[in-house]
Amino acid sequence: EIEEQERLERERKLEEIQKLEEKVRSLQNKLQTLVEYNSFLSNLCAQWERYMLCDGVPDAKDQRAVNTFVTLWKDYSDTDIEEELQLCNSHGLYPELVPKYHDALIEVQEILHAKHLFIAEKLLKGASDNIDPDTRNMQTVSKHKNVTLCLWANLFKNPRLLGFDFQEAGLSFKLPEELAVSDIAVRILHTHYDHLSILSRLRHLPQKPIVEEIPPPAQQPEETRVGQNKSAHVLAPPVKSTSRPSSEESVIPAQTEELTKDPSWPSLAQLNSLSPPVPEFEEKEDDTEVVNLVQYTTLGGVFYYDLLQLPPQPIRRKGYTILQMVDGLKVFPYPIERSNKKECSDDPTEKPNKGACSPVGVSIVLPEWVIFMEMPLVARWDAAEGRWRKDGIINVSYEEAEGKISFEMESFQIFALMRNTFANFPFRGWELRPLGQNSAIYTVKGALIQISITIENSQCMLQVAQGRGLSHLVGKWMSGPALQKAMAKAGIDIFVNENTHKYVSICKKNPRIEQFAYDQMALYASACAFSWSKWNATCGEDNLVLQGCEHLKAGPVPEDSWNIYFMGSQRSRQLEITENSEAFSTDHAAGSEFHSTLIHALQDSMSPDGIALVRKSHYCFVDTVQSLLSATRPLVFS
Repeated sequence: EIEEQERLERERKLEEIQKLEEKVRSLQNKLQTLVEYNSFLSNLCAQWERYMLCDGVPDAKDQRAVNTFVTLWKDYSDTDIEEELQLCNSHGLYPELVPKYHDALIEVQEILHAKHLFIAEKLLKGASDNIDPDTRNMQTVSKHKNVTLCLWANLFKNPRLLGFDFQEAGLSFKLPEELAVSDIAVRILHTHYDHLSILSRLRHLPQKPIVEEIPPPAQQPEETRVGQNKSAHVLAPPVKSTSRPSSEESVIPAQTEELTKDPSWPSLAQLNSLSPPVPEFEEKEDDTEVVNLVQYTTLGGVFYYDLLQLPPQPIRRKGYTILQMVDGLKVFPYPIERSNKKECSDDPTEKPNKGACSPVGVSIVLPEWVIFMEMPLVARWDAAEGRWRKDGIINVSYEEAEGKISFEMESFQIFALMRNTFANFPFRGWELRPLGQNSAIYTVKGALIQISITIENSQCMLQVAQGRGLSHLVGKWMSGPALQKAMAKAGIDIFVNENTHKYVSICKKNPRIEQFAYDQMALYASACAFSWSKWNATCGEDNLVLQGCEHLKAGPVPEDSWNIYFMGSQRSRQLEITENSEAFSTDHAAGSEFHSTLIHALQDSMSPDGIALVRKSHYCFVDTVQSLLSATRPLVFS
């Protein structure tokens, strides 16, 4: 009879657990349905706003609109330089559409760079009409939303003038002495976007990780990185191929390349040849000078640094103007070929001999709209291989207080500043604290920088504990997805991707239990605070440990208010230990009970007011909190 009673009691408790789990699943399904409906309405509103914008830029998802735009824009040539640059501001990409619209994407990018060249050509042909009275040369800066164009024409040929500082753009260059009296022009085109890295990723496989790979959990957000470029000897709008070549025809040797294009952009045929890499690519991974685009990401855009032949200037006489016609801009060859055919040393660290190939210098004031947590990595674009490289960059100096980096290169090349994508991992701690009904603040203490995100319903606002600039981002309300995208563009890394676990140490956990924890934390975020616990690293892969408590007052959570909660595959409970205990123990706290979920374990010590708050939580708030937790995965990456 005793055994029968115990059996019935076990069955009753199991039935209660199943009912509680069913209630939680039902609530989550209801919330998910509401979230999906809200997302559907938001997409409709976004489509309508995009339609009503009427800015002439096509929707990337509309193939017909893209084709029409490409056809019209290719033949459009406005005499207004400002309007031309304004049209070049379009750069939006949908990473998921790159494979589908590969040809259209490449053609748009090709036209974009041809337009940049066309603008520079128009300005340089009239350089003598815009001479600066102080330097007696021509220098100009044109800044727009996503493009900054700096041009300098050497009209006076002063042998003592070896460079110029474009203060408005935060860019300056230094020329070798042998170029000071040459008929040259310098173009520095700074695009706030990166069209090159994505091309490199299409062509090359990612490099091997530096640590042993750990199988990632399902449904992690993806992060796309970027790729780049190609050089030639003559600058003129490129000629488009009308059809995509076959795999055999698309491989064009460098020596047979047409000399009719921008040195900062390859031909369409060459771009179309960026097919899946050949098997031999993995053998080339031993080249340590190649930038790993999984571990590093361009930040602050791309800089196109070109040395051009100064085009003939107009000669004005009484009532008429004589202008020698030339077919496009031409690259000024540097390093200059000498009669003794003395070549530069292959060693980039070796100081060049005077009269050999003197390096060219560049200084950059880091853009205000990005934040570098560490000294930037300077990389140059290898057009022949279609990848970023670290060699050929010498004498790098970094002034962190002024936010300025200076360096020298062997020649005029495309370059970019790069950041370690995973430098801010793993986190040193985190906390999710309620601020009232449908409001909370999520704080992440990264390895290099601490950030806080305030959540109000479906809106988020970023606060950064340190860092210069970012006025366009800090303190602004935006949706969760928009904030994630803006933070990634600004260089603030707290969001994980499919490769993060390969490059940083993690606290490996069962993905199912981890995701279930985020769901429950989001449900109770209006009234309960949650935080990192050191015991999470010692409780095993199939268990989770975190701190939690009810918190209805304003301000930080008192240290003595925190409780330690244990989540297993079947049961959750409050533990007897604290953060200051000497050893880990799974003994449950006196007076507490076992529960099937974390939220029911929390309810044991919650007040009626706290329970009322969580029951009134809006589904948009719950979804936003859950999305942030899932995107950062603090239970694994802390």
